[in-house]
Amino acid sequence: MYVLAKIAFGSLKLNSEGHKLLNLHKLVISTLDRLKEAIRRKRPGLLRRGVVLQHDNATPHSANLTQQWLQRYGWKILPHPAHSPDLAPSDFHLFGPLKRHLGGMAFETEDDLISELRNWFDNLDVDFFRVGINSLLSRWQKCINLHGYYVEK
Repeated sequence: MYVLAKIAFGSLKLNSEGHKLLNLHKLVISTLDRLKEAIRRKRPGLLRRGVVLQHDNATPHSANLTQQWLQRYGWKILPHPAHSPDLAPSDFHLFGPLKRHLGGMAFETEDDLISELRNWFDNLDVDFFRVGINSLLSRWQKCINLHGYYVEK
């Protein structure tokens, strides 16, 4: 059995005295550590059987530090065209409904936005995520048939 997980990061900045950039490589490793722990807690034994990870080949995801982490724990990478939204469940399944939900809303503070996001995610049915992950197979097949070109625009 395999677990498919998507890691997605944008360009993150800290707004304190000179806009210090976050070290995205360390952020990826930290996220992988948290993902590994969540799998260990929620699906005991799965880590021994093998994890297949999908990422978008962005520089922090394909960096040596990240690759070393993946090799150390024996995780395999699901091949993926660089920066292809066709095969990223967050891009083709999550962001559209989230954008529609947030459309027209205004937030006084970042905490208000975070609260609304948590509420939205907490109220999603488990089938929402299942449908997104299960649609990967047909999207992969389309991508293969099109020799790696985008499936949908």
